[in-house]
Amino acid sequence: MKQLIGKIAAPALALAILAGPASVLAQQAPKPEQLIKWRQSAFQVLAWNTGRIKASLDGQYNKDEVQRAANSIAAIANGGLGALFAPATEQGKGWHDTTAKPELFKDGKRFAELAASFGKEAGELATVANGGDVAAIKAQFGKLQRSCKSCHDDFKAKD
Repeated sequence: MKQLIGKIAAPALALAILAGPASVLAQQAPKPEQLIKWRQSAFQVLAWNTGRIKASLDGQYNKDEVQRAANSIAAIANGGLGALFAPATEQGKGWHDTTAKPELFKDGKRFAELAASFGKEAGELATVANGGDVAAIKAQFGKLQRSCKSCHDDFKAKD
């Protein structure tokens, strides 16, 4: 009986393992509106965490709060955010109309450079935040904000 179960279970298990990736590949790509929603959501989370750091640096410094916020920013900045700016998302609505300028989709090299800078500065902020040196955190936070501003200046329509 055990041999019979083994003969049936092993192929069934192999089929289940192989079918998993196939089902993932069969899924449709997200619609442009969904990609726009995800990127708008990601930028809201970035703004919220940036605000948490600013509030802590301007008021009563809280090392744990700054570390958590900096780590969140670094994770989003280095987590493939650029993929949410896929073709067909130049126009459209997620939670609201997109504010990405058409130039973003035409100048991929410049966008990639700015995204890499943002990721670098965000990663460095997370590292510096773990050290707890408030002056160093303020300096690095300024670098992060400048990297955000440079991308906004080039590729975000004014609200």
